[in-house]
Amino acid sequence: MLKCDHCLLEFPEREAVYDEIDSMKKTFCCNGCRGIYGLIHEEGLDEFYEKRMWKDAGISASLLTGEIDIKPFTEHVVNVEGGRQKTEDRARSTEHRQQKEIDIFIEGVRCASCIWLNEKILSRLNGVDYVKVSYATHKAKIRWQPELVGLEQILKRIISIGYIPKPYSESERFKAQRAEARDLLIRFGTAGFLSSQLMLFSIALYAGYFQGIEQQDKFLFESIAMLITIPVIFYSGMPFIKGTISGLRNLRFNMDSLITIGAGSAFIYSIYQMRTGGKVYFDTSAMIITLILLGRYIEVNAKGKASEAIEKLSGLTPKEARVLRQSTEDRTQNTDTVPVSSINKGDLIQVIPGEKIPLDGNVISGESEVDESLITGESRPVMKTSGSKVIGGSMNLYGSLVFEVTATGKETVLSGIIKAVEDAQNKKPHIQRLADRIVGVFVPAVLIISALTVVFYLLNGAPAQLALMTGISVLVIACPCSLGLATPLSVMMFTTMASSKGVLIKGGDVIENASRLTGVIFDKTGTITIGKPVLKEVVVLDNNVNKEHVISLAASIERLSEHSIGHAITEAAKGLEQFNVSEFRATTGKGVEGTADGKRMFIGNRIFMNENNSGTEFLNENILQFERNGDTVVYMAWDKTVRAVFVISDVIRVEALEAVNKLNGMNLETFIISGDNKTTTDSIASAVGVNNAISEALPVKKKDVIENIQNRGGRVLMAGDGINDAPALTEASVGMAMGRGTDIAMESADAVLVRNDLKLIPYFIGLSKRTYSIIKQNIFWSFFYNVVAIPLAVLGVLHPIVAAGAMAASSLFVVGNSLRIRRITDGIRD
Repeated sequence: MLKCDHCLLEFPEREAVYDEIDSMKKTFCCNGCRGIYGLIHEEGLDEFYEKRMWKDAGISASLLTGEIDIKPFTEHVVNVEGGRQKTEDRARSTEHRQQKEIDIFIEGVRCASCIWLNEKILSRLNGVDYVKVSYATHKAKIRWQPELVGLEQILKRIISIGYIPKPYSESERFKAQRAEARDLLIRFGTAGFLSSQLMLFSIALYAGYFQGIEQQDKFLFESIAMLITIPVIFYSGMPFIKGTISGLRNLRFNMDSLITIGAGSAFIYSIYQMRTGGKVYFDTSAMIITLILLGRYIEVNAKGKASEAIEKLSGLTPKEARVLRQSTEDRTQNTDTVPVSSINKGDLIQVIPGEKIPLDGNVISGESEVDESLITGESRPVMKTSGSKVIGGSMNLYGSLVFEVTATGKETVLSGIIKAVEDAQNKKPHIQRLADRIVGVFVPAVLIISALTVVFYLLNGAPAQLALMTGISVLVIACPCSLGLATPLSVMMFTTMASSKGVLIKGGDVIENASRLTGVIFDKTGTITIGKPVLKEVVVLDNNVNKEHVISLAASIERLSEHSIGHAITEAAKGLEQFNVSEFRATTGKGVEGTADGKRMFIGNRIFMNENNSGTEFLNENILQFERNGDTVVYMAWDKTVRAVFVISDVIRVEALEAVNKLNGMNLETFIISGDNKTTTDSIASAVGVNNAISEALPVKKKDVIENIQNRGGRVLMAGDGINDAPALTEASVGMAMGRGTDIAMESADAVLVRNDLKLIPYFIGLSKRTYSIIKQNIFWSFFYNVVAIPLAVLGVLHPIVAAGAMAASSLFVVGNSLRIRRITDGIRD
């Protein structure tokens, strides 16, 4: 029989397919394997065959399935902006590079070399910018440029090397998590039952050692004990054995190695003692497995509780929805109940009282209150009328609504929240990376200490069983389960708490940065204020024009601007005449200019006027008083003369004062930064109790201000909502975007407020401080436990069973300490 050089399958010689590659004859079981081998070789990835550790044979099912159906994948594709490092450039430009992103499940992944091959082969595809495959979940995150490569090409690329891509499903992940917990429970239950039976025979043996026992009876009890221990070791303990074998294949020792070597050596030594007539330690071997399984089961359940937020959110979207259809014959409207996956943007959906809203959209007709608490953290129902936005997954309470769908699939707010929480849980704080590095050298060090302990005892004349039991105690007590659990569980608890309140974070490292803040900087418009300014007053300074004409001219130019002040003037001009505008130009942070009605006009702040030779020094006290009241004053000029003044008013958020007072109470320095002039900015800062006001700040200056503060040793959180804030959000130690802010602001930020409530900022900072404190406690006690316990084990004070119990107790302590995060209600104390 021949063996395939690709899939390792043995097959008859008559079915062989031969090829010559680099002057070497290769043998394959079929043309499919020959094709895959050739592809991998052409890409220069032959290293895959050296890296793979599995030896079992088989042809991938993907070779037999033929074409792939791309439809199930398309709804998982989302649009993303380019990399964060280019945020500043994009903020200055209106043209942003669009990318597509998808999460898929890769079936057929068997070891780390499969991860390596998939990442390499996909990253070499022209147009694919990012590929990351998770070994734990076999989930691949792929980002690509749609103008260079298509999704179908990417999927075929995966199939071409023998793997099967499938749409990634959250529900499948939770099913797997529950299956793992159930499997551990069965293994622990089996081990616990058998270990309790084993103790009966062990007690009889221990009693016999003291009171004398017939050799025949002793051998019978020992044989029964061995038979009971076998399923505990080879069934209940199989996950540890597999983990050890997997680690050894990659030439590394892991936590499973300590458990397997500890329990296995006690078991093998006991069999040897049965032949020589010495004491046996089957009970020790079984109890090590049982107690550590208990710790593992507690750990998996704690992770499940920490993932409740994602699980709840994943289950919010209903499976079906009522779509309104208009009859072409009598033009009446009917409703069809269809699967949510078949609904497109622009469809009209009807939602009756008590039903969940299936997708994001804008209300067309009807009135109702909607419960959005599970998504935004808003505890009170929110009134929805015509024009209101609705979020998929929220609950319609009392009235009937009809809304137009604006987002489906991965583009919905709910999908974005789930993705953000999941990404945050996968991104580790810096302190975790330190713990990971220590664990990497910790296990080999413990193995060496254990071996040296055995040798030391033997050289000093101790009995072999004492030397062995002492060495096993060192192995078991040093198992760094609690160290490995210390940070991830706290991060999961944090993300659960934060997302339930309406704060999304993009990585576990944000906790560490937020816990060390020295100050908070607020953008003014849209952050301290509600961001919907209105035209409060118009002061005409030219007696030759009237107010309506000035508003018409200003609105004609401002309608081409996206700034909120432009919207305020445009709204005030509804019903008035509009002029054609040419040569329009916007200067970021200063104003706009354009030609209308034969005049070259400039509309903007005082700096903009001075730069265009239109001085504002002559303005009287009455106009300056508007700025002292916190209003924004915008000037309009042509022919180098200021002709009118627009007074724009924005409302300060009702919770701003309370939020700032809380931050001041936490000894954080507070700032407000704005493109407005000093008088207006100072007035708003004074109204909400902010310590420092920074005025006339362009986007680059906002970033420079933060850079200067941080160069002096400060660490600040920047809260903003606009494109102008993107550079500052990126520069800050923690960037926080206001809810429903611009896509660029949300992408640039480290955290997002799902609902516009400034009180969430002190909550978030307080929760971060408490969580980081708990993470440090967990890591400290994990190290402290090992520093104290290992010397005790070396001295022979701890029996292996006691060591296993102590190890399980240390994991339990870390779990219990991490669960305290769930009791933190106000972010400041629990």
